[in-house]
Amino acid sequence: MNTAIFSARLADGTIWAQVYRSLIPPIEMFGFGQRINPKRSFLFVSKVLGRHIPVRPSVMRNTFDLLARQIPADIPGPILFIGMAETAVGLGAGVHQQFRELTGRSDAIYICTTRHNLNLPLICEFQEEHSHAMRHLLHQPFDPVLRNMAYGAKSLVLVDDEASTGKTFANLFAALPEKIRSEVEHTVLVTLTDWSGGAARAKMTGRVSDATILSGRYSWTPHENVSAAAPQVPSFDRPAQTEVFPDAARDWGRLGVVDHSQLLNAKAADNGVTLVLGTGEHVWQPFLLAERLEKEGAEVFYSSVTRSPISVGHVIGSKFSFSDNYGGTVPNYLYNVDPALYSKIILCSETGPEHVCADLISALGNPAVVVDREESE
Repeated sequence: MNTAIFSARLADGTIWAQVYRSLIPPIEMFGFGQRINPKRSFLFVSKVLGRHIPVRPSVMRNTFDLLARQIPADIPGPILFIGMAETAVGLGAGVHQQFRELTGRSDAIYICTTRHNLNLPLICEFQEEHSHAMRHLLHQPFDPVLRNMAYGAKSLVLVDDEASTGKTFANLFAALPEKIRSEVEHTVLVTLTDWSGGAARAKMTGRVSDATILSGRYSWTPHENVSAAAPQVPSFDRPAQTEVFPDAARDWGRLGVVDHSQLLNAKAADNGVTLVLGTGEHVWQPFLLAERLEKEGAEVFYSSVTRSPISVGHVIGSKFSFSDNYGGTVPNYLYNVDPALYSKIILCSETGPEHVCADLISALGNPAVVVDREESE
């Protein structure tokens, strides 16, 4: 078997990755980063996700298509797609949308996990132990038709950006109510990069298959005599502002969706390059906006603000820290964005422009702040 080997020396160890199979050249798929997290030092940074590195929307759409085509078109329905917050919220939505377009099926519902409690009933909650934010919530759809689809699912499609041990998938599967797990006949684990070697499959019942663009294995070798204390996840001593919760009445993927409609409207730069930025879990509608602008002929890149703390180095070339538009004590970060490269930056926030950090607005150079709104408004 022909393999490619990649490595990076981080502050407290060396990460090695051996690639067995990739539908896209590995160098175009991922790079390495240094987490600021005592639980895990390394990070596989996706170059096609539109989260830590700006990406053309058409490149992202291609990954959705490559993954959706690996999901059997005839898996039993209803089908429950679940995307993992925060990194794979948009990825899960894209795979779900592409699968529906490829198959014409209307019995597939998408729900993303969230770190925001909507104060509505939950399907379940589970832990992602290695994350900077461990707790995932999976809310029940408010709409009774969607709720019945979720609880009556015969197939699960679980989507994350990468799998390193498979434990997050296994934790989600185990946390689902017995009513759902007992009815599921087929589970598909979807990732951009899979380093787990099938570890998650062994912990699930029924038929389990994979859909991935890149598969391989990794190893982590700690450095000897590392004396520095493990870095702690950054936080503010006190809230930068009162915590702001997403509006459940205007929510999109956290409460389930079947159809994908464009809810954002803005214009690209008249000349030059446009950057569209999502914020936190609010990434799918901003992506659809960026994709529409690109299809209209503009030169557009897409990226997102994130809560994930990473050090500058390797594929993380720059970093800007600021307060969260949802409030609280969790810092937000923008990686690999040089405002001088863009003629216009469109920042999309579901919490409204009044909650966006003034430092971010200043650093970006007076971008247009876009709030969700129906096209008919």
